[in-house]
Amino acid sequence: MMKKVSDINLKKGMTANELVEQMYKSGGFTAKKLAAGVNILEKMVKDPDCKIFLSFPACIISTGTRGIIRDLIKNKLVDAVITTCGTLDHDLARVWKDYYHGDFLMDDKKLHKKGINRLGNVLIPNECYGIILEQKMQPILSEIYNEGKKEFSTREIVWEFGKKINNENSILYWAHKNKIPIYVPGITDGAFGSQLWMFWQEHKDFKINLFEDEQELMNMVFDAKKTGALMIGGGISKHHVIWWNQFRDGLDYAVYITTAPEYDGSLSGARIREAVSWGKVKEDAKFVTIEGDATVILPLMIASLIDRLK
Repeated sequence: MMKKVSDINLKKGMTANELVEQMYKSGGFTAKKLAAGVNILEKMVKDPDCKIFLSFPACIISTGTRGIIRDLIKNKLVDAVITTCGTLDHDLARVWKDYYHGDFLMDDKKLHKKGINRLGNVLIPNECYGIILEQKMQPILSEIYNEGKKEFSTREIVWEFGKKINNENSILYWAHKNKIPIYVPGITDGAFGSQLWMFWQEHKDFKINLFEDEQELMNMVFDAKKTGALMIGGGISKHHVIWWNQFRDGLDYAVYITTAPEYDGSLSGARIREAVSWGKVKEDAKFVTIEGDATVILPLMIASLIDRLK
């Protein structure tokens, strides 16, 4: 039975959710997928048996989309986060320094000479990234170390930093406050990890235990009656979510946002339907892949979701 395509009618005072509901009825390509994603997220959040995973790459944390991720954790809309080391870098750096607007077409040689790093159209001066992280992280690491504990999982070290910085603008702060775990399987692949390594040079009994993270993930997955995931981008963050969920016969819900093409066989480009073949997503799961830039798509989706949840 076919349903007709409806026009979108904008009106004064329209809420984000009213717009998204019209996008679903509009039948328009990515617009309908975005709206379908909100429908799935709503089902996940309202399902009392569902443990919800959030995964994303670091790049969006250099932008204002950081606020969307922070609010998901602040409002306890997710149960666990899996991300890359750069998320810790950008979240902490922006606690202490500002990032700036730039442009994709700026002269990168000139920027390098001025000590300014370009991340897409975001500008990050050296003093706002590596320099400030070293200045701030080493004293915090010394403080943590001197409190007596020498070995940490990535979840534990993230919570320690969230506690020490005590800044409500921070993702790490809210993760610690709400006891929502953040797991970073590639912990050494970034400035945060480099600072851990530098600290280890003089403190050889200081350890990061990745197996503790894996044990916690195993317990979470095996104990859950249902699982769902909001996955932004691919790589290690996405794969760690679907990898662990294959051991419970797959995710029950999955929403995936990606800009990557499918034709190269990459995990980032792989649509959710491919994960079904691996048993990482259940055959009867509710899922959608949304193609597009998360800095556009995610704020609209979460604004709509929050409207629905009141």
